[in-house]
Amino acid sequence: MRAKPTILITGATGQVGNEFRFLSFTFREAAFIFVSREALDITNRKKVFSFFNAHSIQYVVNCAAYTAVDKAETESRTARAVNARGAKNIAEAAQLHGAFLIHISTDYVYHSSKNLPLLETDIPSPKGVYAKTKLQGDKAVLKFCTNAMVLRTSWVYGSFGHNFVKTMIRLGTERPEISVVFDQIGTPTHARDIARTILQIIQKIESKEVSLETARGIFHFSNEGVTSWFDFAHAIFKIKNLKCRVNAIRSEAFPTPAKRPPFSVLDKSKIKSVFGIKISHWENSLREYLESV
Repeated sequence: MRAKPTILITGATGQVGNEFRFLSFTFREAAFIFVSREALDITNRKKVFSFFNAHSIQYVVNCAAYTAVDKAETESRTARAVNARGAKNIAEAAQLHGAFLIHISTDYVYHSSKNLPLLETDIPSPKGVYAKTKLQGDKAVLKFCTNAMVLRTSWVYGSFGHNFVKTMIRLGTERPEISVVFDQIGTPTHARDIARTILQIIQKIESKEVSLETARGIFHFSNEGVTSWFDFAHAIFKIKNLKCRVNAIRSEAFPTPAKRPPFSVLDKSKIKSVFGIKISHWENSLREYLESV
């Protein structure tokens, strides 16, 4: 009988990384190694290779990323070190040790205005340092690791770290009204759903229901459905029964250092077809989350 595989989770103190830690208490099909930036600096190639040499790792989920989208405009060196060089280091180490790498990426790499769900084959057009460095990381992962998946997602929120949902709840309790942009369209994604899906993918690979060759490449995952940030905020207040009024504004009325994608709805046909994944609608996942906090 084959021993349980070991899954390395980098960026373990982030939104998605922490969800893996939560799920690990009931997921018995694998052993986990969780590392934060302090435990493993992925920008340091020597430390990454030493870590892999010291552990037997069959899967790597790279949740580590520089995600401060606006700060990245002035901290480009740090963003590039984590998102591009760090991803390359992980990919090279995974390749050397024969591990399967799942690298979490972002809808920001597209910056599309075609108003159709984005396919994995669509040509990226990143705007801003964060988006560009994430795309560099995606390319490095696919170039330097044969058995690698780039999983692009969108509008992530969850129980850990800072995110839009937590900000809205705070503002909704502090203010009588707020303004939120209505002309940026996408899909909110519960971080726990991302972690659950990745564990399902690993199970499918382990059971040989899906081959390594089929699991390689770029895949999209988010919750189902389409909304705007304005409607997302409205849904949060409705579920939490907050009386704060939400005013709809255009993006130009709320300028930010980094440009946000105007339309980032991801087509999930590929991941559903390859892995048989069932995906929750964003409103259902949001309600599940808000009723637990």
